[in-house]
Amino acid sequence: MDTPTIFSLVLGAALAGFVQGLSGFAFSLVAMSIWAWTLDPKLAAVMAVFGGLTGQTIAAVTVRRGFDFAQLWPFLLGGLTGIPVGVLLLPLVEPNLFKAGLGILLAVWCPIMLFAPHLPPVRFGGRLADGAIGLGGGIMGGFGGFTGVLPTLWCSLRRMDKDTQRSIVQNFNLTMLAATMLGYVLAGNVTREMWPAFAIVAPAMLIPSLLGGKLYIGISEQAFRRIVLTLLTLSGIALLASSLPRLFGG
Repeated sequence: MDTPTIFSLVLGAALAGFVQGLSGFAFSLVAMSIWAWTLDPKLAAVMAVFGGLTGQTIAAVTVRRGFDFAQLWPFLLGGLTGIPVGVLLLPLVEPNLFKAGLGILLAVWCPIMLFAPHLPPVRFGGRLADGAIGLGGGIMGGFGGFTGVLPTLWCSLRRMDKDTQRSIVQNFNLTMLAATMLGYVLAGNVTREMWPAFAIVAPAMLIPSLLGGKLYIGISEQAFRRIVLTLLTLSGIALLASSLPRLFGG
């Protein structure tokens, strides 16, 4: 493994670990915005799932607030249904097209939510809608660990308080990423050549994840919402910047 690859792995894991520790999600979004420039897409997808899973495991021990299984289970049921679909589709989907589509969604919708804070909360759909969002999150998880994007947007639209949103997204991500990683292993997407990358990503993200979790505890509801929406917006822009030139032959 060459020096630029090692540097990219360390930088992506450290930044993404901090962001995930702070927000409860977004490891894959942040890491992919860096790794997409240097890593093979299959290696980046596996590392994104592994890093996200490692960070959520740390957070599950250090940040435990607002847990409510009655609110969580529809997301989990939908997500577990969607993961096998995403894993099966991974070899068939053009990664840059997927990232561009996701980037457009985030770069357009999240600023609307950020600069229009008085939009009425979404009330319709109930648990059936929650399950559908979980299904979408599971499918996106199979594509490369993007499990938390749709549930985070949905919880923001429903105007859940920060601890409830954090609990749903954190526990959803933990479950989905564990299932996705198992799916990758069973599907043969994890190879022996990837083992050195695992040994780099895990320690690089450990301390940043803990620091992010400490910072989360002291922020307000409004600040948390702004952080989440800003991170989603920036992640969308980064995904577009890394994918559009390749789609159009740049």
